[in-house]
Amino acid sequence: MSPVPDTPSPTADKPSEPTTEPLARCALETERHVAEGGWDQPPRLFALVETAELVAAEPSLRDSMDVTDVLPGSLTAIEQEGVARTSDVESLLGRLAWPETVHGAAIALERVVVPAGAERDLPSDPVAATEQLAQHPEREDIRLLVAVHRDGRAICLLRQRSNDSDDRVATGEDIAPGLVHALRATLED
Repeated sequence: MSPVPDTPSPTADKPSEPTTEPLARCALETERHVAEGGWDQPPRLFALVETAELVAAEPSLRDSMDVTDVLPGSLTAIEQEGVARTSDVESLLGRLAWPETVHGAAIALERVVVPAGAERDLPSDPVAATEQLAQHPEREDIRLLVAVHRDGRAICLLRQRSNDSDDRVATGEDIAPGLVHALRATLED
């Protein structure tokens, strides 16, 4: 497990729109970290921990952090290594539970989006159907990063391969409601 390196949020160069909400800031930093790896990545899973608690447990990390990283409520993403490759992420999340020291969780995954109607007349074989959709001329590759907190907060970020730029990442609470629900369930007692 390794903490996600601190990177400025996409709004850092826009003083009128700073991102200070801890979950949103952590999600933006994590999404940028994932984006550095390019496209065609497997799903990546992150535990979100209180930065102050992490620094108390690992004092040597303080030297690599910005002073704003250790403000009250700040979160640090710790990537979970060895996550099994699967196309059924919801099933993977359904088997996952976090200890109380984890205050939130995030997942980054890539999907193919096709226009309405593209799913009509697909072969019944799931592999053949996936191949046909992957070859659709109007397909759009996207990456979702969904982050949730134990207190119920959630944020979703969406990056398109065709607009692959930090300042073109869409943000919202309900972009991927199914993933938000599945990720929240991993934090339930």
